[in-house]
Amino acid sequence: MPDRKQFQNVTAPDPELMRLLDASRNKVVTEEELQEQRVSFAFGNAPADSALITKDSVRLASKHIRLQS
Repeated sequence: MPDRKQFQNVTAPDPELMRLLDASRNKVVTEEELQEQRVSFAFGNAPADSALITKDSVRLASKHIRLQS
């Protein structure tokens, strides 16, 4: 079977990127950072043409809307 093209020209990983990944591996994520990631994810998935949805509106909504478990 011939080699796949996507693996023929693989370059070495960037040393600075690898250093940053290693440094972040054991970082504990705070509840505030996790909440901000959720807000960013929700905002990023909102319709791009909606002028009513802002990061602040998503932040506000995230404080009032709770999922049932």
